[in-house]
Amino acid sequence: MSMAEKNNSKITIYVLSCWIFAAFGGLMFGYDIGISGGVSGMDDFLKKFFPQVYERKSHAKENNYCKYDDQLLQLFTSSLYLSALVASFFASKAATKFGRRPTICMASIFFLAGAVLSAAAKNKLMLIFGRILFGIGVGFGNETVPLFLTEVAPIQHRGAVNILFQLFVTIGIFIANLVNYGTSMIHPHGWRLSLGFAAVPAIVLLVGSFVITDTPSSLIERGKDEQGKAALKKIRGVNDVEVEYQEIVAACEQAKLVKHPFRNLAKAASIPPLVISILLQIFQQFTGINAIMFYAPVLFQTMGFKTDGSLLSSVITGLVNVGSTFVSIYLVDKIGRRKLLLQACCQMLISQLAIGAILVTNLEETGTLDRKLATIVVFLVCTYVMSFAWSWGPLGWLIPSETFPLETRTAGFAFAVSTNMLFTSLIAQAFLTMLCTMQAYIFFFFSGWIVVMGLFVIFFLPETKGVPIDSMVERVWMQHPVWKKLF
Repeated sequence: MSMAEKNNSKITIYVLSCWIFAAFGGLMFGYDIGISGGVSGMDDFLKKFFPQVYERKSHAKENNYCKYDDQLLQLFTSSLYLSALVASFFASKAATKFGRRPTICMASIFFLAGAVLSAAAKNKLMLIFGRILFGIGVGFGNETVPLFLTEVAPIQHRGAVNILFQLFVTIGIFIANLVNYGTSMIHPHGWRLSLGFAAVPAIVLLVGSFVITDTPSSLIERGKDEQGKAALKKIRGVNDVEVEYQEIVAACEQAKLVKHPFRNLAKAASIPPLVISILLQIFQQFTGINAIMFYAPVLFQTMGFKTDGSLLSSVITGLVNVGSTFVSIYLVDKIGRRKLLLQACCQMLISQLAIGAILVTNLEETGTLDRKLATIVVFLVCTYVMSFAWSWGPLGWLIPSETFPLETRTAGFAFAVSTNMLFTSLIAQAFLTMLCTMQAYIFFFFSGWIVVMGLFVIFFLPETKGVPIDSMVERVWMQHPVWKKLF
C-alpha cells in the first residue's frame, strides 16, 4: 500500500472551504429541481403563462390525474435539462483545457444569468430562455463539481467528500420547498421571487471559485507541475506528498498519450466504467425520484391536499431528503457502495408498491383521498425519498467520478452527466402525461425498474470502496467476473 493510500493528510479550514464552496454547485442544481414543481403549481404563475392549465385545474369535475397535463408546462421544467445535456460536453472540454476551477466559475455565471432572466420574464420566450441559461449552468456545474471533489479528496474520505455534492443538492431542494411555501402567499409575483432567489447559490459559487484551488490532477495534466505539487500540499495539509504526486504525474503522462479522449472511451479500460456510468444515470431517473421532486406539490394536490398543504408536504419530504444524505456520508466509506444500493432497492420497492396499491384502490378520478390514507402516502413517500437519498442519489454521481482513468475522466463523466440530463428531461417532460395516462399505476412502472436496478448491482457493479482512482483498471475491472473478459 502506497503512502497515497494511507492517512497522509490533514483536514484543514482551507480544505473544508474548498469542499463546501464547490458543493454549492450541487445546491444550485437542487434548488432548481425543488423550485420548478412549486412554481408550476402556483396559480399566479399559471394564470400568466399557462392560463389553459389554470382553467383546467380550477374545473371542479376535472380528472385528478390530468389537470396539469400540458406539454408547454412540462417544457418549462425539461428545457433546463436538455440544455444541460448539450452543455456538459462543452464543459468537459473546458474542464480539460482550462481546469476545474474556471469551469466551476463559468457554471455560476450562466446560472446567475438564468436566475435574473427567469425572475424578470414577461412572456414564455423569456421564461424558456432563462431555463436554458439555468441548464447551461447546471451542465457545467454537474460535469465539474463531482470531479473536483473526487480529485481533491483523500482516499479514505473520497466517498464522503464526493457525496457533499448530493448533500447540497438535497439542501437546495429543501430550501426551494421552503421558499415556494413562503412565496406562494405573496401575490401576484411570488413565483418571481422563487426563481430569482436561485441567484444566491450562484453568487456563493462564483465567490468560491476565486477561493478554491484547481485540482492537482488538472494542473499537472496541463503541464503546471510545480503548481500541481503546491496545490497537492495545500489540499492535503502536509508537505510529504511525494508518493501521491508521482502517482498523479504517472497518470498524467499516460493521459497525455491520448489525443482523442472521446474515441478512447471505446477501449477496454473505459468500457466498464462507461457502461456502468450511463446505466447508473438511467436507473437513477427511473427510480422515479425526480418525478416526485419536480412535481411533489402537484402530486400531493392530486392526492387531495390543498395548495398550502401540498407545499408543506413537499417541505417535509425535502427535510427527510437532507437528513438521509448524512447517512450516506457516514456509511459509504465504511460499508461500501453496493450494500447501500441493494438495501435501498428493497426499501424503494416496498414504498412504491404500497403507494401504488393505496392510490389504485382509493383515489378516484374525481374526489380526494381520505385524510388518514393521504398521511400514510406522505409517510411512504418519505421512506422512499429516505432510501434514495442515501444510495442512488449520491452514488449515481460518486461512482462515475471515481472509476474512469485520467485520460478519459472528463470525457467519460460528460457522458454520465449528459445521460442524466437526457433522462431527467424525458421524465420531466413525460411525467404529467404519464400520470394522466397511467394514473396510480405509474408507481408500479417505477417499481419494475427498481427490480432491474437491483439485479444490475448484483451482477455488474463492483465495489470501489478504498481503491485509488488511478488503480481501478488493475484492482477492479480486471478482477471482476464479468468485466475482466474485456482485458
